[in-house]
Amino acid sequence: MASATLETDPSVVDARTVLRRVRSDPDRGLSSDEAAQRLATVGPNEIATAKPVPSWRKLVAQFRDPLIYLLLAAIVIAVVAWWVEGADGLPFDALVIAVIVVANAVLGYVQQARAENAVAALARMTATTATVVRDGVQLRVPTRELVPGDLLLLAEGDTVAADARLISAATLRVAESSLTGESEPVLKDARTLPEPAALGDRFDMVFNGTSVTQGVGRAVVTSTGMATQMGQIADLLHATHEGPTPLQREISHVGRMLGIAVIVIAVVVIGTIFLVFGVHSLGDVVTALLLGVSLAVAAVPEGLPTILTVVLALGVQRMAARHAIVKDLSSVETLGSASVICSDKTGTLTKGEMTIGCVVTASGEVTFTGAGYRPDGQVVHGGVALVAGTDLWNETALVLGGGSLANNATLREEDGEWVIQGDPTEAAFMVAEIKLGTQDDRTARFQRQGEIPFTSERKMMTSLEADAQRAGRLAVVTKGAPDVLLDRCSHVQVADRHVLLDIDGRARILRDVERLSDEAFRTLGVAYRPLDVWAAPALDDSLERGLVYAGTAGIIDPPRAEAARAVAEAHRAGVRVIMITGDHPRTASRIARDLGIVEREHVAVTGLELDRLDADQLRETVRHRSVYARVTPQHKLRIVDALQADHHVVAMTGDGVNDAPALKAADIGVAMGLTGTEVTKEAANMILADDNFATIVQAVREGRGIFLNIKKFLRYLLSSNMGEVLTVFFGVVLAGVLGLAHVDGTVALPLLATQILWINLLTDSAPALAMGVDNETEDVMSRPPRSLQDRAIDGRMWGGVILLGLVMAAVTLLTIDLFAAGGLIAGTHPLTNARTAGFTVLVLAQLFNALNARSETVTAFHRLFANAWLWGAIALSAALQVAVVHLPGLNHAFTTSPLTGDQWLVCVAMASTVLWVSELRKLALRLVDRYGHRRAPTEERAA
Repeated sequence: MASATLETDPSVVDARTVLRRVRSDPDRGLSSDEAAQRLATVGPNEIATAKPVPSWRKLVAQFRDPLIYLLLAAIVIAVVAWWVEGADGLPFDALVIAVIVVANAVLGYVQQARAENAVAALARMTATTATVVRDGVQLRVPTRELVPGDLLLLAEGDTVAADARLISAATLRVAESSLTGESEPVLKDARTLPEPAALGDRFDMVFNGTSVTQGVGRAVVTSTGMATQMGQIADLLHATHEGPTPLQREISHVGRMLGIAVIVIAVVVIGTIFLVFGVHSLGDVVTALLLGVSLAVAAVPEGLPTILTVVLALGVQRMAARHAIVKDLSSVETLGSASVICSDKTGTLTKGEMTIGCVVTASGEVTFTGAGYRPDGQVVHGGVALVAGTDLWNETALVLGGGSLANNATLREEDGEWVIQGDPTEAAFMVAEIKLGTQDDRTARFQRQGEIPFTSERKMMTSLEADAQRAGRLAVVTKGAPDVLLDRCSHVQVADRHVLLDIDGRARILRDVERLSDEAFRTLGVAYRPLDVWAAPALDDSLERGLVYAGTAGIIDPPRAEAARAVAEAHRAGVRVIMITGDHPRTASRIARDLGIVEREHVAVTGLELDRLDADQLRETVRHRSVYARVTPQHKLRIVDALQADHHVVAMTGDGVNDAPALKAADIGVAMGLTGTEVTKEAANMILADDNFATIVQAVREGRGIFLNIKKFLRYLLSSNMGEVLTVFFGVVLAGVLGLAHVDGTVALPLLATQILWINLLTDSAPALAMGVDNETEDVMSRPPRSLQDRAIDGRMWGGVILLGLVMAAVTLLTIDLFAAGGLIAGTHPLTNARTAGFTVLVLAQLFNALNARSETVTAFHRLFANAWLWGAIALSAALQVAVVHLPGLNHAFTTSPLTGDQWLVCVAMASTVLWVSELRKLALRLVDRYGHRRAPTEERAA
């Protein structure tokens, strides 16, 4: 992608010099031919995006998983075993596993495609055309056709389509929060900067992707495409490495462990057969190898990848219902692992809508409830609603009415949403006036006759109004910086009187202004002067003399109410919230305190302070400081990197282009769907369609619940497969004791290959899947986030897996011995019947195990019937097992025979042993945990 820029910083170069360097005329702009030639040379004015990944590569990517590798190896082994046995019929085992692998890949591909479609639906064009002067004629051109040297015309509501140096500006304000994080629109000026400045302080420049909120301007384009500030951030984004998620790392670890376990099982079983029974022929060798291979394949939980994908996909759908679009499945669980949420301030933790929080007059101070442009809220004084008609009420009405008159913003309701056009600070006066209930009176009373606009030199705006209550006589209404305005005032409004403004009165007002500034309010003063004339005088600064000071308004971009609750819930869950913003340190600290992110004495760390820290100092800083202000994209990246180096799982939220590189570097990036830029959405793992910070905490809960359910079905699948492996292993080793050894030295297997496959299909699918959507069995937000060092399968879980596997093997083999002739217990039934009973006991034991596996320590009887899907899966599996035992066609296919009612009772009783042993284990673990919690404080006091 081609792009163009000046070699030197145009903000420190005189505008005439910039025009000369880009060979452009300040009145006529470029010629059409010259613009076309430059477009052919430098290329279109576009931000380079990542090349789309072909569909076939997305499908192939679904197979890049350690568990899938393991299943592919199992397919090869099963095909080889089938061929060695004579290739009789179809390789049923291999075909079933292949179907599972393909189904898993298709499911993952479909879910990813859905997420991409949802992201595409959110994409919105921010600026399709721009107004330029070419050949001396004003015209609209597509933004992609802008070139360096184009003369760009800017007006209220326009989106800036390229980086440009201002030639002229009249009350021009530009919202740059998407680029710098600054919450308030920046006043622009064509004067040359005396020295290089930070991006947010280059008042003589406008930047691609920002928007004009007030005024007009003329600028010459200096940079296009990837050479713009937005393009440089996008380039930084492409260079940012995106690592695997915690879940991907965990599943990779599980896959490696299972692979090792499979090899060990095969070697041990084959070696045991050779040692116990010896090798008498080549057939004995082949039989031992096939048995070892079949056991190894049985040890692999074939359904795990598919169940994992389905569970994550269901989590994605639940999040979509809560307005969170997840672009890749594993990101859902990653948020559950998050130990730190780094959030931008403007528009994320705050409304992004300037709001009057208080008004101070001679009679006191009132505060306004509610936030944003929706005029819902109360006017409060001393903790109670302000009474209409009082002196303070009248003074407040005067301040708000004056601020709304000296004002060019508009406020209206569209489809239930309140929207503004113009300066957000000016709109704040109109919103507060509606809350007070005086807007209609003011609009009916006054009619504008003239205006003295705001400029950076004057720091004031004045409106000349005809007052209907004074028979149409004129009134001067002025708002501006309080210190400047006070120099133009001779009196102050006290109740209904004009009191001479003396030194003490001025000092009191300035103290109020300073106090509000310390509380992070932006302050604006309002003053007026009634004239005894009907005809409009000359509109010059002589009108702005002898004014009556009405009062001071404190304005702030307020925090979202739901964000405060979300921060509290995050803290309860042990998740730290860090604010990272380009806004003023005082404002950042105030908002952080209001949201409960930090305590009152906490001071924000600035970008300049971060620049002075080396890597070790930065890591120490981020451990203790949670508010960062006046930062650049590079600072955000350094903070994220420092947190990750400290073994934190970092979630980063944001909406502006300046957030994109940090979003991509974080473990999970969360972009805003309504206010977020396309660059940010491309970098993010998850997009909040409603821009609601509280949705992130819901995603944390969802992620933790998903990981808990993943542990549930891992516990279930591994212990069940362990039961199958140990049943065959000990059945072979103890064949002589159990009566399974024949006189000729051969061994009757306790389970046949078809029966093992049936158990895997029956118990590894429906019950495990139902467990993946289990309700919370415990409060997942009352525990700290799991560490990166914590394994999904930890030592305690392995202990339970091995114990329950041994119990399943013991009751299965004991049942076979109970019914079969010979062995420890002399039975009278044929081997087929005894094997059928053992087969049934193992199936039922695994269904009982599904109830156990819902928690490591909580009893299975807690909320026993909360998961209707699990009970449905258990009933279906039991019904299918009855069919295998009693239907003649299935008897032949699986070498089973019908069981009597008494035998069924014995099978159920034997299988239930798994439940009772697990309950005893859980009781012991609860006692250990309880003792450990009681002992810890004692040990701490002793230390």
